[in-house]
Amino acid sequence: MREPELAVGGLVPFTTIDFPGRLAAVVFCQGCPWRCTYCHNPHLLPRGAGTLPWADVLDWLASRRGLLDGVVFSGGEPLLQRNLPAALAEVRALGFATALHTAGAYPERLAAVLPLLDWAGFDVKAPFADYAPIVGCDGGRAARQSLELLLASGLPHEIRCTVPPQLDEAALGRLCAELADLGAAQPVRQTCRLPTPSTEHSA
Repeated sequence: MREPELAVGGLVPFTTIDFPGRLAAVVFCQGCPWRCTYCHNPHLLPRGAGTLPWADVLDWLASRRGLLDGVVFSGGEPLLQRNLPAALAEVRALGFATALHTAGAYPERLAAVLPLLDWAGFDVKAPFADYAPIVGCDGGRAARQSLELLLASGLPHEIRCTVPPQLDEAALGRLCAELADLGAAQPVRQTCRLPTPSTEHSA
């Protein structure tokens, strides 16, 4: 059976912070439909063929069995890639737990991969009606739908929010109220930092 093709833009071989309770590797997927003003991985934004062959990543992961517990798919936006479900299945077949970092741009694709995940980190950008100034498009409706799917699934998760200058305390208050109405936990706040070469992840 031919391995699924995944556009991989980078690989972090070891992390203790990206998958709670697990020793993990992070696969950075190429491409994102949004253009967040504070993006820390701008080199991953273009939808390209990636820099690492997926088959090579799988071979490397096979060599790490017994040393790592899990694999995180991050980005970019991993849900942009239609072969993500197949890639997750391949990784699980190797015996690894799986995690996803997503902003929820594609609700239907999130629904398809939820059964293949052990944990998710969900990035909220702003009150759902106020996404456009931050992500460059009206993505709030998709993000809200994705979050509702995640909450309904019962999958362990963390909701986090990077706080850029345009997201003031009033906007954060509205966001927290919206999350409470959905029955979601309050977001973990992350400091907004301008991207520099030292904050970018690469192979």
